[in-house]
Amino acid sequence: MEGPTLKELAVQALSSVEHGYDLLAPKFDATPFRTPDWMLAATITALREHGPFERGLDVCTGTGAGLELLEEATAEPPTGVDFSAGMLEQAGAAHPGADLVRADARALPFEAAYDLVVTFGALGHFLPEERPALFEGIHRALRPGGVFALPVSRAPGPTHPAYWLLTGFDLVMRVRNAVWRPKFVMYYRTHPRPALFADLADAGFIVETTPMPGVGELIIARRSPG
Repeated sequence: MEGPTLKELAVQALSSVEHGYDLLAPKFDATPFRTPDWMLAATITALREHGPFERGLDVCTGTGAGLELLEEATAEPPTGVDFSAGMLEQAGAAHPGADLVRADARALPFEAAYDLVVTFGALGHFLPEERPALFEGIHRALRPGGVFALPVSRAPGPTHPAYWLLTGFDLVMRVRNAVWRPKFVMYYRTHPRPALFADLADAGFIVETTPMPGVGELIIARRSPG
């Protein structure tokens, strides 16, 4: 598959998040933004000690990378939720057995329906003040004792070039959103580990971590069994 042109990426970047992903959807899997297979494999390995799982939900599923994990990790066909119709169309073509729902992740329409929820690479699309609604909706979607699994890559330090690349990207996005409408919310450095842990605890989760050697860690946020 041929990736998007520079012009196509520029048009996407000047669109809203939803419309931008609708435009990018047919070529998304040929971009670096798709969750890599090594991340999916590491997450499956780390999840094994916390299962088994019957029914799974992939939040902000995009073209369905997380559905691949759920097809292996859960007994029943998975569910994917996203607010981009274009991304869901691609996910449906790749995963015809999945149940796909178009909805805003800040207002998930599920109630105690799943025992495993995952999301990959989506946190940057939520401002810090939006995370509580996201995490509360995931907590509500889980059955008692269910797990929200959140893989987190090892963050580069200030001596690593990637640190400055990500910091520079966030700065460019802040300037773009200050002068252009509609906004395109995508930041890499707005969800540090302590803030995530605090927001998950506030949403009612019991939080622990599982190492993912060479990758980072898997945050295991569990809904109380009671």
